[in-house]
Amino acid sequence: MPDIANRFRGFLPVAIDVETGGFNANTDALLEIAACIVRMDDQGLLYVAETISAHVEPYPGSNIEPKALEITGIKLDHPLRLALQEDDALRKIFQPIRQEVRDTRCQRAILVGHNPSFDLAFINAAIQRTGYKRSPLHPFSTFDTATLGGLAYGQTVLARAVKAAGMQWNAREAHSAIYDTEKTAELFCTIVNQWTELLGEPVESQSTAVCEPD
Repeated sequence: MPDIANRFRGFLPVAIDVETGGFNANTDALLEIAACIVRMDDQGLLYVAETISAHVEPYPGSNIEPKALEITGIKLDHPLRLALQEDDALRKIFQPIRQEVRDTRCQRAILVGHNPSFDLAFINAAIQRTGYKRSPLHPFSTFDTATLGGLAYGQTVLARAVKAAGMQWNAREAHSAIYDTEKTAELFCTIVNQWTELLGEPVESQSTAVCEPD
């Protein structure tokens, strides 16, 4: 039976997107996090199984650029925002991922993102600030859907790659962590599934997964 633990050398793909108060992970606030857990069906095809999200309270002294809020549409004082402190937000996102890693017998989760160095930098900065000890994510390795979109469709912009893959894109919902994460996850699954349907599983994925040092 197909096994996601074998497909990516022991890594569990998890799509993650963050919305922030700027571009500098060391100074700018983390404002939203969303994650999509990816699973594999009996035919060896990937699908988006679960979305987890959290609004995040800006950490004390963090910078928030007005232009960033204009782009994302985040209203920090909205009564329904119900933002969590960074450590609670990380716990909300990471606990289901850790459970999925255990359930699938994977060694670790790996962040799937569109230009994921940005998202991972903010996640890692929050981990460092809060002293969070149980991150399930690989600290530097990622899967990049901008690269995969360029390979598969000649498109590196998320909206264009999603459309080229035959999926719908709603510009009014873009720049929210949940929407961008779900579209990134769907794009990743589509590209991997097309590879699987055309060429079959990679030969090495049919052997026992081993998470070797990087």
